[in-house]
Amino acid sequence: MRVGRSDSLTVGLLLAAIVFPSDGPTVRQSDPWKILDRASASFDTVRTLQADFTQIIDNPMLGDPDTTGGKLYQQKPNSFAMRFSEPKNDRIVADGRYLWLYTPSSTPGQVIRSAIPATGNTGPNLIGQFVERPRERYEARYARADSNAAGGGAFDVVALTPRDREAPYTAAMLWITRKDGLVRRIEIGETSGQTRTIMLRNVVVNQPINSREFRFSPPAGTQVVDQ
Repeated sequence: MRVGRSDSLTVGLLLAAIVFPSDGPTVRQSDPWKILDRASASFDTVRTLQADFTQIIDNPMLGDPDTTGGKLYQQKPNSFAMRFSEPKNDRIVADGRYLWLYTPSSTPGQVIRSAIPATGNTGPNLIGQFVERPRERYEARYARADSNAAGGGAFDVVALTPRDREAPYTAAMLWITRKDGLVRRIEIGETSGQTRTIMLRNVVVNQPINSREFRFSPPAGTQVVDQ
């Protein structure tokens, strides 16, 4: 399955700004709220993000899991991009006004365009939607410790259940580093029944990103479908 099989990517899951290091003290590991509070404080310090990503989509109705990957870019408040190396040429771009979903590997000749609301949300924000105001938005429990998530070191795994019944997912798991509060892996149980896992590595924060990464022009002959 290619990325284009899941249009839910355009309605809330594909919306990123990443959590990053904080120099705060180590928190008591069994308290999910203290872990989330620290992750939220770390997220506030991030203006830009670049990372390599791997995405795994597992839908039991469609056979084997689908693995994709590439480069992810984030710039607050609302610029975001995923440039896929596998499948090559697929792109997801939020230019500040629109979110573009371009997946020629699965839907050639078409691009889906969604307007980005000016207010009332966290912007194009994959991780921020889980760590911004988490106490208001989720029920949380401490799941377990882990040392095998993307990247080295020890992690705390926190399970979230959205309070909003209109959310496009029913549950999420965050892998948060004990060392610095960085979120490096997310597993999302979507309302469609599939599970989406996103892992980050080679993360760089608060460094300039070329503005071309956040621009998208539909290729000639491509049909633009507004969603």
